[in-house]
Amino acid sequence: MFDEIVKNALREDLGDGDHSSLACIPENASGIAKLLVKDTGVLAGVEVAKKVCELVDSNLVFEELLSDGTWVKPGDIAFYLKGSARSILAAERTLLNFMQRMSGIATQTKTYVDLLEGTQTNLLDTRKTTPGIRYMEKWAVRIGGGMNHRFALYDMIMLKDNHVDFAGGIKQAIQRTQEYLKITGKQLKVEIEVRNLQELDEVLETGMVDRIMLDNFTPDLLKEAIAKIDKRYETEASGGITKETLRDFAGTGVDYISVGALTHSFKSLDMSLKAAF
Repeated sequence: MFDEIVKNALREDLGDGDHSSLACIPENASGIAKLLVKDTGVLAGVEVAKKVCELVDSNLVFEELLSDGTWVKPGDIAFYLKGSARSILAAERTLLNFMQRMSGIATQTKTYVDLLEGTQTNLLDTRKTTPGIRYMEKWAVRIGGGMNHRFALYDMIMLKDNHVDFAGGIKQAIQRTQEYLKITGKQLKVEIEVRNLQELDEVLETGMVDRIMLDNFTPDLLKEAIAKIDKRYETEASGGITKETLRDFAGTGVDYISVGALTHSFKSLDMSLKAAF
């Protein structure tokens, strides 16, 4: 999946050739470029940049100075790239696009993770990602210190409000899910979303789940719900949780907090690839 994402990105950018470079740079010209950091945050995507360069030109020399997860500041140099000038320029935008976005996500994630320091609550991402590059964005969350929720629809069963409503209720949704797992032989964890304490009571009465997501609960209501669950199931809080309220939710003792903003409302980290002489 990793290789295919990078190959698709390069096909999208290069098409039938980098005509700007082909037009003005001699075929045998060589050079050196540096990845210059122009912002403060967590560096992410260095391993992706290596793959981009390898696929563009396996003869390019990648000299890594800073690795993924490093806290960086303006003026830092992450790596040097040496070899064909045409190849360096062909790789430039694709590797920057990945690195700037991944570094922005990793930085945003670390901000949230730091706010949870001293609590027992873990930070999760969501499926609110950019189509086609989810693998990279969830990788960036891990680099920033967060944890990945399910990757996609196929690796975990998550019964959300629409599933419950279309199935005819909580009990029906859970029972049909268990029947499905038995018939198919699939070993998948089951999570169910509840919108209020009444729905929570229905889940506790029915059982047969692994985790309960408490959606759009206030911290006070969440604390009451967690007391009801009494560690019988994993707990997750979600919905409208911000940096300002994160600590209040963690104080309830919830096991996980999922935040869509990690991958849909981040600011890319500024950096550039500059010729070095």
